Amino acid sequence: MYVVIVGGGKVGSYLAKRLVGAKSEVLLIEKNREVAEDLRHSLGDIVLYGDGCEAQVQKTAGFQRADVVAAVTGEDEDNLIVCQMAKNTWGVQRTVARVNDPSHAWLFRELGVSATVSATDVLYNLIEQEITPDEVIPLAALRLGNIEVVEVTLTSRSPATGKKVRDLELPPKTNIIWLLRGEEGLLVDGETTLQSGDTVVMLVPTEYEAALREIF
Repeated sequence: MYVVIVGGGKVGSYLAKRLVGAKSEVLLIEKNREVAEDLRHSLGDIVLYGDGCEAQVQKTAGFQRADVVAAVTGEDEDNLIVCQMAKNTWGVQRTVARVNDPSHAWLFRELGVSATVSATDVLYNLIEQEITPDEVIPLAALRLGNIEVVEVTLTSRSPATGKKVRDLELPPKTNIIWLLRGEEGLLVDGETTLQSGDTVVMLVPTEYEAALREIF
């Protein structure tokens, strides 16, 4: 697998190291000359000096044969440009972007970026899991972010506790896919009665996540 990373900051450099360790072919593009030189000392010839937003640099980097392009600079605008050019100019099938401002995430999804990563959202979700056990927590986004994998740990306060699954008025196209009760994972059917302490994992269209929160 050939992976091109744009942005040689801490995220990009650590990502490059891990991918090299996993035996992937990697190229890291950094537009700051001094930073690029420093990275060459530690990472070797996998570092390319240049602006990853420029078509000529992308051609030199081999975007046309890349399996994945990951844009992880500190600028959302640059990350979006890189992913758009990778997809539309070079036909890269999978693009991954770092989103520094979570309010921009919808735009990345709207423009077809395969996956986004927001450190703010990840930290928020981790904190939320610690302080609100009966809240619906997003775990991952699927199909360009249109479907989310979410989980909720039920408490005695949850409206769903004590109900059978068939009695829940789930939003359209929403499915309960798995249940953790104690240390045992269970498949769920309509006769399953939800209990306080159950962790329920579901697939829900992004547009219906708010409605799902009302049920759980």
